[in-house]
Amino acid sequence: MAAGTLYTYPENWRAFKAQIAAQYSGAHLKVASNSPAFTFGQTNRTPAFLNNFPLGKVPAYQGDDGFCLFESNAIAHYLSNDALRGATPQAAAQVLQWVSFSDSEIVPPASAWVFPTLGIMQFNKQATEQAKEDVKRVLAVLNQHLNTRTFLVGERVSLADITVACSMLWLYKQVLEPSFRQPYTNVTRWFVTCVNQPEFKAVLGEVKLCEKMAQFDAKKFAELQPKKETPPKKEKGGKEAAKPQEKKKKEDKKEEKKPAPEEEMDDCDAVLAAEPKAKDPFAHLPKSPFVMDEFKRKYSNEDTMKVALPHFWEHFDREGYSIWYCQYKYPEELTLTFKSCNLITGMFQRLDKLRKNAFASVILFGTNNDSSISGIWVFRGQDLAFTWTVVPCHWARQCPVMAPSLNLTGEEELETIFIPVISVSLSPDWQIDYESYDWRKLDVDSEECKTMVKEYFAWEGDFKHVGKAFNQGKIFK
Repeated sequence: MAAGTLYTYPENWRAFKAQIAAQYSGAHLKVASNSPAFTFGQTNRTPAFLNNFPLGKVPAYQGDDGFCLFESNAIAHYLSNDALRGATPQAAAQVLQWVSFSDSEIVPPASAWVFPTLGIMQFNKQATEQAKEDVKRVLAVLNQHLNTRTFLVGERVSLADITVACSMLWLYKQVLEPSFRQPYTNVTRWFVTCVNQPEFKAVLGEVKLCEKMAQFDAKKFAELQPKKETPPKKEKGGKEAAKPQEKKKKEDKKEEKKPAPEEEMDDCDAVLAAEPKAKDPFAHLPKSPFVMDEFKRKYSNEDTMKVALPHFWEHFDREGYSIWYCQYKYPEELTLTFKSCNLITGMFQRLDKLRKNAFASVILFGTNNDSSISGIWVFRGQDLAFTWTVVPCHWARQCPVMAPSLNLTGEEELETIFIPVISVSLSPDWQIDYESYDWRKLDVDSEECKTMVKEYFAWEGDFKHVGKAFNQGKIFK
């Protein structure tokens, strides 16, 4: 069974193909999409990365055995099992047919139509209208094919469905409003069926279909464009001639300040990579002396018992961080161990943006049809990161979720709010899985906490509170 690491940036729809294929096949796939594991535009420019992936593009896959692959379709194919690839030569050829169809017939018009609505591309009426017609033609072909079929190839999900559905993801999320998609009911039925499969949801989360066709936003497009520097005013004759060297130095200095060229990406990759970065949801907390990244480096590269654990307790900030124990609520529903591990992997993937402010060791105990899941989490702050928390209202004023509903546009309006705090959710994306677990905050100074941290971080010990043998574990870092 394949095992390795997928390098990408967060929310890359091309990477979704490989991630979903791994969910079906049981391949052990680690996703490196955030610092310190991977920083897009930096890590993929290093000599070590380029030695394995000469183009420097992502997604890129490196197996634990050193085997390397670039190009998303090749990676997804490699991480698939025979059922996904097509069990017969005919089925395999049909899967390849739809994968090629996706790249050549769906992606180009979808990009031309969707990108302007995201502010990534300038709007061109003629190009957009042509793209709409091309999308209609593609939908008609799919609708006819799916008239008597549940899936594109055979009677179950294949790599064809995974690839085509991921290629159409932004169409359904941005522009295919109900009236536009109404003539293509078979396609919508198929798409909804796919994205609601557990393996799809483990990667994509809940996919909400577009209610109103998004339009080009000129303001957003302008905001996303690189800022042009105002040219310096020219000095008059004598002054300009008197200081040629000074002028040259200023120009040289100005050249130095120019940002490095952006990493080359194709249009599809640009969609999400160019999205405005969200503000740090923990920004309202005071700075902590505990450097999480430093601990993670110790844990990853040095002996857990001799180095990482002593470092953790020596530097742990009891005021700035908290430690929690979680236990999966429904052990009776756990069947095959690899599927149980996929639950953990899916949760980790959806919590990707939490990595900078959290660390966890989650363990599967037991055997097939007799297992349980529990883990230890270290979070920034004293509250459970997944739930609603109370923060100063001046922070909520800047929050992109709360500010619109509060209609706070100025300091005068802010002063009219009589409550000094307000409850906000740190991130809705983090709330998908946590309700499937029971959560208990641990007393950092208790022997129970110290024992649990030691056992879960080292993956060894008595685990008396569990009653089952260690099977395998996963680290969120």
